[in-house]
Parts: sequence; C-alpha cells; structure tokens
Amino acid sequence: MTAVTRRPLWAGRVAAVTAIVLLAVNLRTAVAVLSPILGYITEDIPLDGVGIGFLGMLAPLAFAASGFVAPVIARRLGIELATVLACVAMVIGPLLRAVAPNYAVLVVGSVFALTGMGFANILLPPIIKKYFPDRVALLTSTYVTLMSISAAVPPLVAAPLAESAGWRVTVGVWAFLAAAALIPWLVVLAQHRGRARRQATEGDVAVPAPALLGRMYTSRVARALTLAFAVTSLNVYSLFAWLPAIVIDTADVTPSQAGALIALFGIIGLPLGLIAPVLASRVKNIGWVLAFGVACFVAGYVGLLVVPGTATWVWVFLLGTGPLVFAVSLVLINLRTRTYEGSIALSGFVQGIAYGLGALGPLVIGLLHDITGGWMVPQLFLLATSLLTLFSAVMLAKPSMVEDELAI
Repeated sequence: MTAVTRRPLWAGRVAAVTAIVLLAVNLRTAVAVLSPILGYITEDIPLDGVGIGFLGMLAPLAFAASGFVAPVIARRLGIELATVLACVAMVIGPLLRAVAPNYAVLVVGSVFALTGMGFANILLPPIIKKYFPDRVALLTSTYVTLMSISAAVPPLVAAPLAESAGWRVTVGVWAFLAAAALIPWLVVLAQHRGRARRQATEGDVAVPAPALLGRMYTSRVARALTLAFAVTSLNVYSLFAWLPAIVIDTADVTPSQAGALIALFGIIGLPLGLIAPVLASRVKNIGWVLAFGVACFVAGYVGLLVVPGTATWVWVFLLGTGPLVFAVSLVLINLRTRTYEGSIALSGFVQGIAYGLGALGPLVIGLLHDITGGWMVPQLFLLATSLLTLFSAVMLAKPSMVEDELAI
C-alpha cells in the first residue's frame, strides 16, 4: 500500500470530521424507530402483516439499490454533493412519515429516509478514504460505533416519546438530527467547490467509477468482501427479526427477557465498532480475524441448539460478536483500494449485493420455521451460511489491492 503522510486529525479538516460524525449518527435511525410504536401507528393508519413486513424489507432493499446507484451519482455530481442530497433525503423522509395520512405516504417517507441512509452507507468509506487516508481505522471505528448507537437509541426512546407526544413526533423528530448533519456537509461542499475552482481538475482517474463498478466481479478482493458482508447481513437481519421468538420458544424465557437478549445482541456492536477496524489495519493476516467471527457465530448457534436454556445470554453474546465481520469488511473497503474512486466502486459493489441477499434472510428463516414447525432447521441454516465466511478469510489472507487485480 502506498505510504500516507500522517497529519493532525483536525488540521484543515474540522468540517469534514464534524460532517462524518453527524452523518454516522443518522445511519440507522429510520430503520429502528418504527417497530416499537407500530401499535400507535395502527390507530391512525391501518397496518396488516403484509404491510408491516414490506416496511421491514424496505431498509435492506433501499441499501442494496443504493449500492449500484450511489457510485454513479457520486461520479456525475461529486461525492460531496451526492452526500448532501443523501442528507436532504434523510430530512424529507421523517417529515413525510410524520405527516403521513395513509400507508402510501408512510412508505414514500420511508423510501426517502432509507435511500438517503443507503447512499450514506456507500459513500462514507470513500469519503474517509478521500479526506482521511491517514486515519482510515480511526474514522471507520468512529462511524461504525456511532452507527450502532443510531440503531440502539431510537427503539429505547420511541415508545415513551410516542406515549407522551404521539407517534408522529416520534418519527419526525429525527429530521432535525439529519438537518444537523446537512449543515457541515454544505460547508464541505462549498470548500470542495472552492478548491475545484482553484484547480483545473481534482482527482481525475483513468477509469470512471461506474466502469470500475461493472468490473468489480473480476476482483478476488471484491468477491471475498461481498461474500463476508452478505453472510453477515443475512445472519444479522435474521436474528434481529427472529431471535426473540427463538429464545422464547426454545429457552423458555419471557418476552421481556427476550427483549433484553436482543438488546444485548445489538449492543455488542458498540465495542466491536471500536476494536474491529483497528484489528483490520494492524493484523497481518486478516483471515484470522474473520475466522474468529465465524467461530463466535458457530459457538452461539451450537449453544442455542444444544442447551438453549443454559447460559442463554452467553450464546446471544457470542452471536452478537460474530458481526465483527461487518466492521472489518467496512474498513477493508478502504484498506484494499488505492484511490477513493476505487473505494466508491468497491463500496457500491459489496454493499449493493450484500444488502440484497441480507434482505432474504428473515423471509427464508420464516419459511423454514413454517415448513418444519421448529427452530432447529432455521438455526442450522444460519450456522451453515456463517461458515461461508471462511472462504472470504482464505481469499483475504494475502493482502492485495483491487486496482492491481483490475490492472488499473
């Protein structure tokens, strides 16, 4: 990898640091806020099982679509303007949700909010690559940790806020947080355009990002990261959807205890977000880190299958540790590319495919449960998919760069 000169974090980059931090705390708010208050929403807007299920699928579908659209938009408009548009969408979406008179407008608002977040998912790694090539691990660990917080806080405050102020306030208040992120991004955009006016060109590359995106399937690094990211997404979305039902039925826990266990599963992402990117940047053979994530998944599933009622929290803790693969994959998007244009294309390719496959997880688990009448086969399916990450561990063991594999 080309050596990068290290300089003070804040030197000439105050707006960029602030913009990244505030954007990160918006990355999951619209995903996590609806499910705890569906009862309040149905008092105004009738929701059946199909309608609720469709709302639940919108997040991974929007994230997947963004993987293929965001790189093209970023190439044509610039990554700064594309991110500003993402922030605008995250402002509009919650406001539309808050005033929705019917299900259709609720869906449209959700699409705006989730598409904005999907664009941010794709663009944040290359933004870090562009503005902080000397601080990739630090900034990645920061935004992954803040993303975990953005997923954990809304469910905690949603029900109490809906009880006191109404569900419309509960879903609309997050627009102000997105507006707070928009302000520094407008500053970053203005600074970028100022530099562009002073320079004839900035960051021109021989192969544009859309062309890179179309060739990513030939890269071993891209295939390995896509597999690891997809497997982790499938497991995480499936567990968020079905883990409470699994432990209630097999471990004889109460619904409140199941809620505490799913909170434990989610909260493990906070320390992992800090640790995993640092490991990825310092461990010589990243395959061992991925293999450790697989081992945690396997141990957790085996525990729930064999002795679900004994030390249930240990098995859930292990399952929550497995997704360190997710954080490692995010930082590798930058560590395995030489340019931020390459990072845009790799980020779009990996996350576009991975989130699309991840969206199928809850559906497949539900079908397997309905067919078999139990949770053994669904858990064996998830265990088997987690083992696929070992192929990624082997393929990523030897350091290589995407641009070199594509002979750019």
